[in-house]
Amino acid sequence: MYNTARFLFRALFRAAAFCMLSFFCAYAHEHAQEDEDPGILLFNPDVQKELVIIDSSHADNLNPHTANYSSEAQILNGLYEGLFSYDPMTLDPLPALAETFRISRDQKTWTFTLRENAQFSNGETIEAEDVKRSWLALLRPGLRAPFASLLDCIAGAAAYRNGTGSAESVGITAKNKKTLVVRLEKPAKHFAKILCHHAFAVVHPDANVFSGAFVLKKHDKEELLLEKNPFYYAAGEVALPSIRIISGTDKDENAFSFNTGKSPWVEGYVNVEKIYDKKNVAVYPEFGTEFFFFKASKAPWNNLRMRKAVLAAIPWEKLRQDAPVAAQTLIVPLQNYPKIYGVGDDNGGDAEDSEDSELFAQAASNSGKKRGAKAGGKKPIPTLTIAIPDFDYTKKQAALIADSLMKAGIKVLIKPIAQERYLESIGESKADLFTYTWIGDFADPLSFLELFRKDSSLRITDWQDEGFEALLEQAASAQDEKERYKKLAEAEQFLLDEALILPVSHPVSLNAVDRNVLGGWFVNALNIHPFKYLYFLEPAKIEGII
Repeated sequence: MYNTARFLFRALFRAAAFCMLSFFCAYAHEHAQEDEDPGILLFNPDVQKELVIIDSSHADNLNPHTANYSSEAQILNGLYEGLFSYDPMTLDPLPALAETFRISRDQKTWTFTLRENAQFSNGETIEAEDVKRSWLALLRPGLRAPFASLLDCIAGAAAYRNGTGSAESVGITAKNKKTLVVRLEKPAKHFAKILCHHAFAVVHPDANVFSGAFVLKKHDKEELLLEKNPFYYAAGEVALPSIRIISGTDKDENAFSFNTGKSPWVEGYVNVEKIYDKKNVAVYPEFGTEFFFFKASKAPWNNLRMRKAVLAAIPWEKLRQDAPVAAQTLIVPLQNYPKIYGVGDDNGGDAEDSEDSELFAQAASNSGKKRGAKAGGKKPIPTLTIAIPDFDYTKKQAALIADSLMKAGIKVLIKPIAQERYLESIGESKADLFTYTWIGDFADPLSFLELFRKDSSLRITDWQDEGFEALLEQAASAQDEKERYKKLAEAEQFLLDEALILPVSHPVSLNAVDRNVLGGWFVNALNIHPFKYLYFLEPAKIEGII
């Protein structure tokens, strides 16, 4: 998921997060989530009421097939559901519309049995054919659905998505009303993790019909209103009758609303210094990375040596000085994931001392010439164009990079683009360097590496290399998770060694959550908190008062 609101409020957020991250993590380790199991029905129906959530931004696209922002994912996971859903604490896949599943001995055929009581919000039964239709709609050629390529592990899916195969050739079969059979090209140990994502939910042809625990009743710039879906297969386990999500753009007012009980959950934009009980503030690292990347579509930046020279010139310590968690790698370190040699480990910042400094020296020798001019056989001054969202934070970063490179003889142009148009502009832009903040869509290294796979619908660069592709293929064929992680780590190292990525930080999430009032909310690496697990706690009894 592209992290949508991080630029707008980053300055305040970073300052608060940097100061308090250690305290909150330590406190949460000891106190948060204790004595609470998401699999046990804990709520008292008599105390349930509408939950008011204050958010810093609102989802603009609530089509689960095409939505691509983190702000949209939270909403969509409440409105739509697929075969699996996220465990609210661990993010492990839990059976959702699929009551059971089995995997063949060769691990290439998955057979799902749907719940007998699975229904859409209009009361229609959800059948295997609905799952098949939803997935084929996602794969439809020309749709350009961002997450469609994650289904390329299914036989025939990539060919159909790319317009070279037929829908009939895709390995998705509705054996009967409640049995879905999926044939894979090769074993895919991460398949269940992928299917938790909203893009692979079951979608009704009518846009106002939903498959999740809630239905959408109102959606405008000021608020969203969700109401409980009475036809949801586990409606009896959903506590909240409704959820109202309000857009809050005043950090002080958001803190006031939290302190006075108007909203027991404020996501993202709140003045933490004004929160009365700091134990209610949760600041945690996310499974995400902020980075710059080369599009590598034209000379000289499709040249490895030139990219390496740029990286050697970057003052990494200064570039990362505002980062709550500095990043030297693309992928957030995971348990049992091999160690990667990161970018900027040697701090950089001195192009004149790099082994490729002669490239910059050649550019510097032409410092008085116009771009494209030639004199004495010398090449023109290289120009690097940096495209950024139009915010002070990214402007500061781009200026720092530009200053370092211009001292080394490189001409740098900075092109600010409105945030709402930035993501969509990357594909058609002629710029050379872009910034991105990506939150993994499932807790697996592949959710980052997919951004650079040649045939991926999430691809963000024109760079490609058969060596990188081969490592991804080897990872997909690995027989155990240790070997798979080893190959994925090699693929990440390949990317970093190609000087394609400039890692800056691993973002952290900020939430104000009153854990004395709201139950079912758990810290996790994706900052996704399924609405169906949330409930109001019974008011605490005060001794001596009857």
